Order: sequence, then structure tokens, then C-alpha cells
Amino acid sequence: MYQHIRDNVCRLRAEIPPDIAIVAAVKGRTVDEITVAVDAGINILGENYIQETETTRFDLPGRGKWHFIGHLQLNKVKKAVELFDLIQTVDSIAIARSINKHAAALNKIMPVLIEVNIGREPQKNGVLPENVFDLARSIAGLSNLRLSGLMTMGPNMPAQELRPYFASTRAIYEEIKCLCLPSVDIRYLSMGMSDSYRVAIKEGANMIRLGTAIFGPRR
Repeated sequence: MYQHIRDNVCRLRAEIPPDIAIVAAVKGRTVDEITVAVDAGINILGENYIQETETTRFDLPGRGKWHFIGHLQLNKVKKAVELFDLIQTVDSIAIARSINKHAAALNKIMPVLIEVNIGREPQKNGVLPENVFDLARSIAGLSNLRLSGLMTMGPNMPAQELRPYFASTRAIYEEIKCLCLPSVDIRYLSMGMSDSYRVAIKEGANMIRLGTAIFGPRR
């Protein structure tokens, strides 16, 4: 059962360079499906919902690292800091300060990515490109956060048309690296999903978020 998941992970690991981190987007997937993916070699699990993660992590103790990849609300920050190893979707100083407060209470340094709304889409979350630098500087001043890079979704369009959006995010990523901010460790550029990861990698992504490409279509 779930041989297609094993086959997909094997194919992806053969196709994708080893320095590209694969995050399995596990929203709505069963514990059995996730277990098969982890056994096949996936070691980063990305979840959109806090409640799902509480249940799944209980059933999969010690299996891989967990990244939060959904929209984080202020009233969910405490639980997110407890559950996740990295939060990919910081999009405001209010969220950053709340993460910092709850991480300090746990004596934890929380790695985070800034989510960039590179397409300037009003219906999507994320920081507008021109505001990324101020947020990065603010995060650098929070002692229990570690800014580790950027994440973007990109507009909903064919993969090849996303190329300029990914390239623009890469340019911001490189600029932030050049700022040499204190207590910052810029290492992850998270962009590209199942339908766009090849283009994203060509434009500099070193972390991709894959759901359907690993698990197949949702039933």
C-alpha cells in the first residue's frame, strides 16, 4: 500500500540535487501516508494547521523536523512555537514579537522565514517586497528568533510565468544576506511547489514544498 509515495520520493530524490531541502506538505494527509514518506527519505514535514500537527506529531514521535507553512494567527503562536522546528510564514512584526515572547518562555531559539507577497496579491498573506528589509532588521533585534531566510508562494499561474517572481524573491534574499545583520543566519530560500519546483530551483530556491508530487492527488 502507498507504493506510489515510495516511488515518488525515490524519483524526486534522484531528480533534485541533494542540497535542495524537500518539505513534504502534509495538510490533510493520513499518518500512514506521512509515515511512508518519512520511511522513504523525507525528513522535513510542512503543516498548515496547528490542530492537525498536534495529532500527527503525537502519532509520529521523533520523526523528522516540522515546519509551519500556513498563515499564523496571533492566538495560535504559543502552540506553534511549542510544536514546530521552524516557522516559514512570518509576515508582521506583531507575529515576530509574539513568537519571540513564547520562544523565550521555552528557552528556545526559533528559526523563522519571512513570507514575501512577491505578487502583491491582496488576497494573500506575506510582506510586500519593499517592507521585507525593515521586518528583517526588526527580527534581527529579537533575541529568541533566528531569521533564516525567505519564503514565497507566487501568484496562481503556469510555472514558467512564475520565473520573474521567483527571480525577484531571490534578489531580495541576496540583498538581505549582504546586510550582515546580527544574529541572522540566512540560509533558506523556500519557493516552489509541486507544479513549479523545477522553475523555482532554476531561479535559486534551495527549499521546495511538495504535496501532490509526493502523495498524489487528494482522494
